[in-house]
Amino acid sequence: MIEDFQYCFGLEEEFFLASAVTGALPARVPGEVLEAARRFLGPAVTSEMLQSQIEIASPVFRDCHEARRVMIDLRRRLAEIAASSGLRLIAAGTHPLGTWHEQVVTYQRRYERLMSDFRIVGQRNLVCGLHVHVAIPPGVDRVDVMNRSVRWLPLFLALSTSSPFWAGRVSGLLSYRQALYDEWPRSGIPDFFADEHDYQSFAARLANAGALQDPGQLWWAIRPAARLPTLELRIADACTRVEDSVAIAALFRCLLATLVANPELGRRRTTHTRRIIDENRWRAKRDGIRAEFIAEGSSEVEPVPVVLERTLALVAEQAERLDCTEALRPLHRILERGTSAHEQLRIYNDERASGKSRTEALRGVLGWLERTTVMDGASLH
Repeated sequence: MIEDFQYCFGLEEEFFLASAVTGALPARVPGEVLEAARRFLGPAVTSEMLQSQIEIASPVFRDCHEARRVMIDLRRRLAEIAASSGLRLIAAGTHPLGTWHEQVVTYQRRYERLMSDFRIVGQRNLVCGLHVHVAIPPGVDRVDVMNRSVRWLPLFLALSTSSPFWAGRVSGLLSYRQALYDEWPRSGIPDFFADEHDYQSFAARLANAGALQDPGQLWWAIRPAARLPTLELRIADACTRVEDSVAIAALFRCLLATLVANPELGRRRTTHTRRIIDENRWRAKRDGIRAEFIAEGSSEVEPVPVVLERTLALVAEQAERLDCTEALRPLHRILERGTSAHEQLRIYNDERASGKSRTEALRGVLGWLERTTVMDGASLH
């Protein structure tokens, strides 16, 4: 029964592999790193399109406490493997010293095809994100739930921002990663499809026209997974703190459970809705948790903390049922201390004010990113 459905979930976290000596991203990473990671961590570790990136794909979770414990362990073990090759693991949407034109593509046929299709856009894809999969009950149309959830997407971005730098410079945005993704086709906020059949019909049409190989090349900020019975959140930057990753996953899980339990929730929309959501996404990638979102039914604006509190009240019943209440608490800490992007900028500005050069200040940021990526969330409170 839907009332008892547990909404199992999983996380995919993307990381940079940086030099332990300089902090810079190596153009090439020895194949032994990925081989060793797979030998010790199994299928949890996968390659990314560029050699200086790597991904952890979690097992299926039924419990947020287990998710936090496992993700901390996976990060630490992967960091140890990377360290044996003189590399550091870094969780952030962009690398403060990253230079995209020096990166080398991973040797896989699918990545070669992507580069052939997208050229400089693919080469500039030096970004890392957090993806969250949540299972949807059998018989429930995933696209209907997706349609009703998209208005919350800017909130997930605001809570996760971790990419204030690009090519060694302050971008002026808290999520430059989202700006980069806007270069890709079939990205951003999805259209409102009638149902799953309509969505699959669209994917098939593009595939038949040679625009994509499979539905996995629909890179929207949220999508029905092609090979799993899940909805996949893709808008979030990679979170430096593991507790933030789990909190965002818990919020997405509780939101979807709430939408399934209340079939009319989020259904109201007008011809303005999608564009208002996209405007709010712009505000989130520029200002993060300091953004003010345009309300769905008016021209009034609401600060992100107000939007979050109302969302937490909305999902409270499902949060209690799914034992997610404790896992959601870091969201309040994000409002208090800021996201990774805020901390990166604070360190950078402090270092510059002390007389350090731009490169030295960015290395100070990298030091914090390296330590915090593999730190137990309990020590960050």
